Amino acid sequence: MGRGGGTTETATAVDPTALMRDFLRETGGCAVLDGGLATELEANGADLNDPLWSAKCLINSPHLIRKVHLDYLEAGANIIITASYQATIQGFESKGFSTEESENLLRKSVEIALEAREIFQQTRVSSKQHPVLVAASIGSYGAYLADGSEYSGDYGESVTLETLKDFHRRRVQVLAEAGPDILAFETTPNKLEAQAYAEILEEGDVKIPAWFSFNSKDGVNVVSGDSLLDCASVADACSQVVAVGINCTPPRFIHGLILSLKKVTEKPILIYPNSGERYDPDKKEWVASTGVPDGDFVSYVSVWRQAGAQLIGGCCRTTPNTIQAISRSLNK
Repeated sequence: MGRGGGTTETATAVDPTALMRDFLRETGGCAVLDGGLATELEANGADLNDPLWSAKCLINSPHLIRKVHLDYLEAGANIIITASYQATIQGFESKGFSTEESENLLRKSVEIALEAREIFQQTRVSSKQHPVLVAASIGSYGAYLADGSEYSGDYGESVTLETLKDFHRRRVQVLAEAGPDILAFETTPNKLEAQAYAEILEEGDVKIPAWFSFNSKDGVNVVSGDSLLDCASVADACSQVVAVGINCTPPRFIHGLILSLKKVTEKPILIYPNSGERYDPDKKEWVASTGVPDGDFVSYVSVWRQAGAQLIGGCCRTTPNTIQAISRSLNK
């Protein structure tokens, strides 16, 4: 898997696709992802008015993160995504934490999710009835900047491929070594960042599989204007990527985007759209009354499934009620 043609024994011995293939077989061919984390943390009393966003709870209220993970598992989720989307070593250091403390907070995000899975499975007669994966979330460089650029993909000309690789590399390694089942590279806004992720994975130091998901605001391209097909092709060409998809995108665009993804990849497709509300990056708030009610959101699910999506959940502003409705729809 190394970039000069060199491979490690571990890399050649492990088939990254086996995890996802076996998991989807256990879930009957289609799995349920969880929903919005920040929305639920706020509903449980967390104050997320901070550049660290939901990662702030890793410092102040890890018990709330655990509770939200459990709420999603009880709602039927097969995959829970860690509270590390906005968690970066650089972001924590800017708050006065040492590098070691920052890395420990990243590990903590995975540990909390693993604990939630263990608690959940102890309450069930057979965990085989409800397989659960823990996905370590990796947000974009724009999410760290917290300036809205995760919704535009415009980082400026000074940000190069090497800039992005250097920014993400250690964080990816720390999260991967903390024990999740899979890495979730989420809300990827441009092709350059997808290339950075792929090259980090191909360096051979990360031993677990990953998924790449992109966001779109026009139903055709990713938010930067880069072609979704080009971005998805980067993911498809990376052997450690075991699923490709769309998140943080209005539900009305998802069906067409699934069909587009199928043109460039045979890997499982995952989709976890927003509730349909629109985020205003200037005001840094969600625009009210533009969302899709849970019932209407779920009415899309069978269409997405028939179009080829195999992992379905929700992103911003979706709740355990949304995920419960998705789970029931898929298990009819």
